[in-house]
Amino acid sequence: QVQVVESGGGLVQPGGSLRLSCAVSGRLPNINNVNWHRQAPGKERERVASILISGGTDYADSVKGRFAISGDNNLNTVYLQMDNLQPEDTGVYTCLVVNNFLEPFWGQGIQVTVSS
Repeated sequence: QVQVVESGGGLVQPGGSLRLSCAVSGRLPNINNVNWHRQAPGKERERVASILISGGTDYADSVKGRFAISGDNNLNTVYLQMDNLQPEDTGVYTCLVVNNFLEPFWGQGIQVTVSS
């Protein structure tokens, strides 16, 4: 059974950093892309960063220059480095893994809180 597990969240002060990890357990070949989404309290979920198996990356405008997504060669483990975090970055961060058949595999999500 395939599971997507996030880790690395927590509480950080404004201006601080966190690194989130997204790990796939179980056999999941042919990963095509991995995406980080977040949902702030009272807001809709938004995609913040994506990485393709080709290595290409994409970011939401709100995190460009502050967040960096990376992963191993087959994207079984993907990281989201988050720097200069601000209170508006607070939310539940969830990892979405998509294979070549466009099947989605969601993680459970992890809380990130930016507060002084």
